[in-house]
Amino acid sequence: MNKSEPKKLMTDEDIRQLVVARLRSFSSNKKISIGSDGEFTGKELIEKVKANDEIGQKIVNIQLEYLRSLKDNIFTE
Repeated sequence: MNKSEPKKLMTDEDIRQLVVARLRSFSSNKKISIGSDGEFTGKELIEKVKANDEIGQKIVNIQLEYLRSLKDNIFTE
């Protein structure tokens, strides 16, 4: 991509698909605790992300923060 080409931004749907792909890599026999909201399997979280409900939005935000921290090299410093 050269400098004159506009940046392509990810849509909300693109981001949800990315998060779903990451959730599919989680172990199927493990549950993830989301604070006082309870414990969820990866499959349950995938459904919540796809439905874009409150828990799904929390998961998306958590995953985005994780990916941003990797980009900013927080874990390697």
